[in-house]
Amino acid sequence: MILKGKLVTLRPVELEDIEFIREMVNDPWMESLITGWAFPISKKDQQEWYAQFHNSDKQLRYIIETEVDGAVGFTGLRNIDWKNGNAEGGGMRVARKENMSRGIATDAYMTLLRYAFYELRLNRVGDSVLDYNAASIKMTSKVGFKQEGVERESIYKNGQYYDKILLGILKSDYDKIVEETNYWDV
Repeated sequence: MILKGKLVTLRPVELEDIEFIREMVNDPWMESLITGWAFPISKKDQQEWYAQFHNSDKQLRYIIETEVDGAVGFTGLRNIDWKNGNAEGGGMRVARKENMSRGIATDAYMTLLRYAFYELRLNRVGDSVLDYNAASIKMTSKVGFKQEGVERESIYKNGQYYDKILLGILKSDYDKIVEETNYWDV
């Protein structure tokens, strides 16, 4: 299912997206902002990933695109637990610094969460951010995530250990943000 936000469209990953994803994964700036990825990905590696990749009842991956810019990022849900109604965010990756502060990540998360809570009937989505990633901390708070804990010095980057902040959002938190901001009102 293709998901429409106010600024973005979230659509399934296609074969033509693999070079965009590979460039994003290999971008040192992007890698410095996230808790995952650390190894360079070759074209062959990316092709093998795509050959094995598929959306399923356990994970959903989306390309984030805008009408003007085309593909600008990557997101999704993973470890979907249908019995308990929860999932983990699959990361919110918006490529290139010039795409920051445009509301793309906020709209992508609001769109993904609307789908998670209202179509998939989940009740909770978890995520995490690095303690020094102020932009991600601000954005996740803006869409309704609450800090639930800290994994102290659990991420190693550039010769130093950093804390990983654990986040969670409930459907009720999301509903409150939507109501307070009138987010989906035209």
